[in-house]
Amino acid sequence: MIDDDTPVLDNHLHLDPDTNRGIDAVRDFARVGGTHLLVVNKPSWHLGVEADAGEDFRPVFERTIEIVDAATAELDGRAWPVLGVHPGLISRLVDDRGYAPAEAREIMQGGLDVAAEYVERGDALALKSGRPHYDVDEGVWDASNAVMRHAFDRAADLDCAVQLHAEASEDMTAVTDWAESAGLPAHRVVKHYAGGRLEGPIPSVMSEKDRLEVAADRGDPFLMETDYIDDPDRPGAVLGPKTVPRRVSWLLENGHDEAVRNAHVETPELVYGIDTEATLADADR
Repeated sequence: MIDDDTPVLDNHLHLDPDTNRGIDAVRDFARVGGTHLLVVNKPSWHLGVEADAGEDFRPVFERTIEIVDAATAELDGRAWPVLGVHPGLISRLVDDRGYAPAEAREIMQGGLDVAAEYVERGDALALKSGRPHYDVDEGVWDASNAVMRHAFDRAADLDCAVQLHAEASEDMTAVTDWAESAGLPAHRVVKHYAGGRLEGPIPSVMSEKDRLEVAADRGDPFLMETDYIDDPDRPGAVLGPKTVPRRVSWLLENGHDEAVRNAHVETPELVYGIDTEATLADADR
């Protein structure tokens, strides 16, 4: 059972500012004990933006910040935006729109530069980047890695975290080596949609019981997420917004109190520099 003093953070989900459930999903999350959210902007083309330059991403980021502000009003804690460019955009640019990989790289890096402006101003918490989790040709792969490394460069300048969308793996130390060579510590790199075991980045563990048991037993820093996509065309995709609070209750019932504190207090502080206990206490006053 979750008590009123326990922060419950979903580290990665999406909210649609225009269609589907939006703030209703936040209310569902809060109703079962959820307190904090990291809301990642939806892929730009899902919000009707076909980018040809970095500035074209600005409406995507602005709309995400607006719905995050509305989400915070529903929570006992608060929500934060995570802004960036979905790595799958490179395939849309190259395969569907005829851009060369180098041109697509420039567009995506430009989008990250705009996202970095919001982080620098304090309007967003972290950046989002990564590389395709599916097979691509060498030119697209190289361009994608260049985009991801650009995100590390910008995050190092800003001293912020980067959430990565990337291939399934239990060892991504080569990626955190790139981050560290850019001046970004490995603990500032988060692998979204992770299993319970991962070397290199901090795993943001999909909140399925088997994955969470592995993470809890290991005792290493980890986060919990649903990757809720809030897509009216895919209502059953990934996990629903109530999942993280329900899994926290399950972890507590099974004696994993330390794992809950790890995922919802200690690791958010380590990765993002946020204090989920203080923001929860502030909301109570």
